Amino acid sequence: MRIILTMRPRKNPFIPIEAEGIVPSILMTGAEITVWEGNRERRLDEVFEVSVEGEAATVEEVEVVLRGDTSRLKRVGEYMDGGRITVEGDIGMHCGNFMKAGTIEVMGNADGWFARELCGGTVICRGDAGHYCASGYRGEKKGMTGGRVEVFGNAGDFAAEHLAGGEVVIHGNCGDMAGVEMHGGTLSIGGDCSRPCGNMTGGTCTVLGCAYGMIPTFQAKGETNGPDGKNISAFTGDIANRGKGSLLVRRYQYLK
Repeated sequence: MRIILTMRPRKNPFIPIEAEGIVPSILMTGAEITVWEGNRERRLDEVFEVSVEGEAATVEEVEVVLRGDTSRLKRVGEYMDGGRITVEGDIGMHCGNFMKAGTIEVMGNADGWFARELCGGTVICRGDAGHYCASGYRGEKKGMTGGRVEVFGNAGDFAAEHLAGGEVVIHGNCGDMAGVEMHGGTLSIGGDCSRPCGNMTGGTCTVLGCAYGMIPTFQAKGETNGPDGKNISAFTGDIANRGKGSLLVRRYQYLK
């Protein structure tokens, strides 16, 4: 089953739309779904042109395709438990919240809190991701626990904050405090970042670019082979928190 949702023209395209009901397991049932456009509750077909092709016996046979200006569409794929969502453009905040299974692929950019507290499945962003990618929410002590997040562009500040499990791959640069409070899982950064992994207690973070403002409370362990076969500096920490995480960096500059 292929369900195509094409955003209708809107008078004010900057008003956010809360759309946590856009998940394959709900849409495949044909149940009436509403979304919130600002403070107004609307039927799904008031906001989208809806087209359904084929049938499905299980959620794994369902693909949801989002078209048009979806940059203000929030909470897509929340608690998703199977199937596939393809976003042909950009997506708004909180895409993939608490997702357990399935695949979300965003062909454009993703706003903040992308794949927040992911439990399982695969979430892909072909462009850039905003702040708090693959992180926990404010006040939470556990962020992502499983699954895989892959960003082919850059990510903002606090990527993989409170990471507890799963795998996060950022092919470009990250902003400030990537992997802060990390206590499990793996984080790979293909470019640069600043002040990575403060208060880390576990897990592995690899930075193939430069770690600017390197926090001094990591204990140097010499050099080892990186994932690309080249030498990389290895650290353990954050020892200020009795941490035993592994931080591997190609180049670094300490805080001044």
